[in-house]
Amino acid sequence: MNVLYEENSAFKVGTVLTDGAGAIQVEAPHGKRSKVKASAVLLRFDKPTSTELQHQAEEIAEGIDIDFLWQCCAEQEFGFLDLAREYCGREPDPVEAAAILFRLHAAPIYFYRKGKGRFRAAPPETLKAALAGQERRRQQQLQIESWSAELVRGQFPEAFRPLLGMLLYRPDRNRPETKALERACEETGLSVAKLVAHAGALPSSYDYHLNRFLFDCFPRGAGFPAGLEVGDPAELELAEVSAFSLDDATTTEIDDAFSVTPLPGGRWRVGIHIAAPGLGFAPGSAVDKVARARLSTVYMPGAKITMLPPAAVERYTLAENRECPSVSLYLDVRGDDFAVENEHTRIERVRIAANLRHQQVESLDAAFLADDLPGDIPFAGELHFLWRLALAFEARRGKPSTTQERSEYNFHVQNDRVTITERRRGTPLDKLVAEMMIRANNSWGRLLDDNGVAAVYRVQGNGKVRMTTSAAPHQGLGISHYAWVSSPLRRYVDLLNQWQLLALLKHESPPFARGSDALLAAVHDFEATYAVYAEFQSRMERYWCLRWLLQNELRVAAAQVVRENLVKLDGLPLDVRVPSLPPDLAPGACVELDVIDIDLYEGELRCAFRQSVQS
Repeated sequence: MNVLYEENSAFKVGTVLTDGAGAIQVEAPHGKRSKVKASAVLLRFDKPTSTELQHQAEEIAEGIDIDFLWQCCAEQEFGFLDLAREYCGREPDPVEAAAILFRLHAAPIYFYRKGKGRFRAAPPETLKAALAGQERRRQQQLQIESWSAELVRGQFPEAFRPLLGMLLYRPDRNRPETKALERACEETGLSVAKLVAHAGALPSSYDYHLNRFLFDCFPRGAGFPAGLEVGDPAELELAEVSAFSLDDATTTEIDDAFSVTPLPGGRWRVGIHIAAPGLGFAPGSAVDKVARARLSTVYMPGAKITMLPPAAVERYTLAENRECPSVSLYLDVRGDDFAVENEHTRIERVRIAANLRHQQVESLDAAFLADDLPGDIPFAGELHFLWRLALAFEARRGKPSTTQERSEYNFHVQNDRVTITERRRGTPLDKLVAEMMIRANNSWGRLLDDNGVAAVYRVQGNGKVRMTTSAAPHQGLGISHYAWVSSPLRRYVDLLNQWQLLALLKHESPPFARGSDALLAAVHDFEATYAVYAEFQSRMERYWCLRWLLQNELRVAAAQVVRENLVKLDGLPLDVRVPSLPPDLAPGACVELDVIDIDLYEGELRCAFRQSVQS
């Protein structure tokens, strides 16, 4: 005796070894023995063999017209043997009965299972809708196959173009376009980005990285809305100073400038002049909403995305040969010991005599250290005085303002080629600027706190730096207050603090009260956004380092061991892990590496250890 039974929603056959009241023991065709509940048995038969029945029934089931079978059914629940009798017009043999069972089971759209061997025909409207859905899925699968074939041939489907950002950076795997792209990637062995580039929809690896950032942070584009306007401030008194700024050649948002004016008795008046865009638009204005959304200027090699619209930058940047609105901190300094006798703050216009660039005055770094002042560089004397004042400020704080050991790298991108230059931090000009900004941020932070005006501070305690609306010391700088106020064209918290400072100086109510939700939210959002922008800048600097290696066709690179298998390439801000590096090399050891592969899309560099080099 053979049986057909159901187990775990699958049909199985076997030969009966023992037959009990509630269960039977069967032997499967492959020899395995098992115990089966009697209620699970659907058919008992002597002939054909169990293997022959299953094979023959499956062949017959494939030829049964499922629509006709559905039409043979009544609306009530039925057993498969009942339908087999009606379909055959007689008592079916075991193979015919099993064929009907298999066909019913394989058509869940047409027949609902209601128990072991029992079914119910789907209602006509339900079946119609289900069949329509099945056809849609079939057509969708055909479309997926067609799109995938196009991609493999190097053609980008037109339907994909509006979805390019989603497909590259945040794929929705429920969409057929994503499924087609992933299928083509599997077939070609290419990553999504490389396949899209191969199909001509991605101009370059640079566009891939830049557009990822724009997709995440500027989904509506990095342009500014039309009609953004900034006003001119009320008539301001013109300061009796001649000021100058000191920035990199590519800087357009010039936030700060300096002036040095002699006073009677061997004293000097030092002016720290900060651009005042806060006079041109108010909190809650259209321009403010844009700045609040961006929170900072975004920097990357060869380009930037400004926080403020061009009209605001052009109107309030401290450009040379102009009288610029400014918030000025004046320090009356003794010429012998650089002690500050008095300080005061004014809102005014300042004539900017020159925008000095680092490349123009960099020889002053060595000249100051050698105590040899050149006479052919504009404002060399004033810069020398400010450097000596900076040394005095640093000494009184007891903390360094710049890190001597760390290098910084300047990237110059032109015509798709990059030049990378290294310079050590902590030069006299670096120290000069850093100390003047620390003094301004310290003085104005203390002024706001002393007058009970809310502000945003950077504080440091126990080695941790954070932003807060409560004044507290910055231990790393050795000062009691440190409010970011010196970069209002480029950072939103500086702009907030400037609005608070302007209100205090004009004897008006500040726009933000202590503990205001708007102030707290701005601080939280700024920190998160600033970190994202910094990570993007770092990622793009790594990208251009890889581009530099390719354009210079570097096959062997010099490097220094950082730790374990991590090394830093000489002359580049680029770290790479080298698994083949000998484990006994100490940090700082000099090595040569073979450059094996550079992947611009993934931002990866593969190198192999070549040899150690004596430093």
